[in-house]
Amino acid sequence: MTTKRILIVDDEERIREVVQTCLIKLAKWEAMVAASGIEAIQQAAVALPDAILLDVSMPGMDGLETLEQLQINPETASIPVIFLTAKVQPTEQLQYQRLGVAGLIVKPFDPVQISQEISRLLGWH
Repeated sequence: MTTKRILIVDDEERIREVVQTCLIKLAKWEAMVAASGIEAIQQAAVALPDAILLDVSMPGMDGLETLEQLQINPETASIPVIFLTAKVQPTEQLQYQRLGVAGLIVKPFDPVQISQEISRLLGWH
């Protein structure tokens, strides 16, 4: 089984650190971090991760704009994106599904369970 590579995109350093640590230590995955949408787009094109965990609410380029840019680029268009968000109104969930995101992880989340949650959403066993 190959090691999964995940790109974690969140403007909150604490969240990036916690998720990265849990994915590396508990799931034995590679975990890269980006603090902004622009950084995420650049990293994704170079590193081509197996999945991207993307915060919806970020200053500047938010998660929706970042997703749009990732989907436009043929190199990153097929990378599954999971939104990380505190906003979970049913209308927003529907909007996210229509945008083609692989799933939604709601903040606050259980860091210990996050790798299982990612695997479940992406059908990795």
